[in-house]
Amino acid sequence: MEYLKQIEEAEAYIKQVHPEEVPIGIILGTGLGNLGDQIEVEQEIDYGLIPHFPISTVESHSGKLIFGTLSGKKVVAMKGRFHYYEGYSMKQVTFPVRVMKKLGVKTLLVSNACGGLNPDQEVGEVMIISDHINLFPENPLRGKNYEELGPRFPDMSDAYSSRLIHQALEIGKKHNIRLHTGVYAGVDGPNLETPAEYKYMRILGADAVGMSTVPEVLVARHMGIEVFGISAITDLGVPGKIHQISLQDVLNAAAKAEPVMSLIIRELVKSL
Repeated sequence: MEYLKQIEEAEAYIKQVHPEEVPIGIILGTGLGNLGDQIEVEQEIDYGLIPHFPISTVESHSGKLIFGTLSGKKVVAMKGRFHYYEGYSMKQVTFPVRVMKKLGVKTLLVSNACGGLNPDQEVGEVMIISDHINLFPENPLRGKNYEELGPRFPDMSDAYSSRLIHQALEIGKKHNIRLHTGVYAGVDGPNLETPAEYKYMRILGADAVGMSTVPEVLVARHMGIEVFGISAITDLGVPGKIHQISLQDVLNAAAKAEPVMSLIIRELVKSL
């Protein structure tokens, strides 16, 4: 019951600051924090003030919960997320998603930066996530299941909403934007992959690889939240195109992809 109590305490604190229900949640990934600047902000809460919230330790993540309006709709956005490689448990990594559900979130839009594995992709392009492969060593749903939160064995046949994927691709067509769709492999990190690991994941059926998203999506679907995922391709794990990269390279590529990601998310939010 301790876990449920922690969720309730975080919810109670946030509702004191922002009592209004919010139907749309957004998780802003690496280098994509500027998307948050497009939200007409009503309230900002530092993660450090929210009971039981972890603190983001990654330099490219700022660590604030933002309430406001985007495309005329009420949203709550995480500016900065948590990762398993930071040393948090999967329950801590996904804790904010549990709290978002309690705040009224019915649709979750998740963004990330990732390595491209599909030879058709280029750095700075955008991929709509159609499915994922979970290569994390731990599952956030492991352990006691609380029926109040969701079923013991949640169905994952439509983990990434086919309805929202279709809408996003239509938005891309309308604006003449080249969008990829593909399978995202989630790994624990924090190291980037070896050429052999890139090859292995491509053989498994992945089009991209990253160190986030999968845990949050598992928990969101467990709670019945509809999910849309979008990735910025920030480096390539394609034979012949693999070279040494820095965090700055990743941030530069994410910045290149951000206008397209922002457009897709803004238009999707408008349609919800």
